[in-house]
Amino acid sequence: MRAPFPEPGSSADVPALFLTYLDYYRDTVADRVTGLTDEQARSSRLPTGWTRAELVTHLAFMERRWFVWGFLAEPVPDPWGDQVDGRWHAPAGRTLGDLVDALRRGGRRTRAIVEATPLDTPAALGGRFTDPARRPTLAAILFHVLQEYARHAGHLDIVRELIDGRSGE
Repeated sequence: MRAPFPEPGSSADVPALFLTYLDYYRDTVADRVTGLTDEQARSSRLPTGWTRAELVTHLAFMERRWFVWGFLAEPVPDPWGDQVDGRWHAPAGRTLGDLVDALRRGGRRTRAIVEATPLDTPAALGGRFTDPARRPTLAAILFHVLQEYARHAGHLDIVRELIDGRSGE
């Protein structure tokens, strides 16, 4: 059973608050694709054509782009590997379970980064960011990634309802 939606409260531990919400939305994404067949995960019900497998892949790559390649400036293989010709892409041969596992591994890496770093720390130079004046802080990155997860979790709520009537919040 998934945890209930985290209610904001007084919290002096802002990093923990960000991580709680990120975990919630990551779990929501995993929940919205659980039980789908490979065909359901890799076919589209939308005019834009994106699939659930592509969205999960996008979120895993997006999180890695922002925290590992972006914030830490660590080299990563193919940071834009979720996109081909400007469209989302999910690698063939990977199951939906594999894609969700990659999403969760990325979440564990994010947690380790956030728990070890003050929020006002600017991103390192050399990965995604090369201009010292334009590099964001860890707090700004967290905020961006959180809104990205929330937005796409909502997309998955709607698409899942179209598939089998199951709805989210």
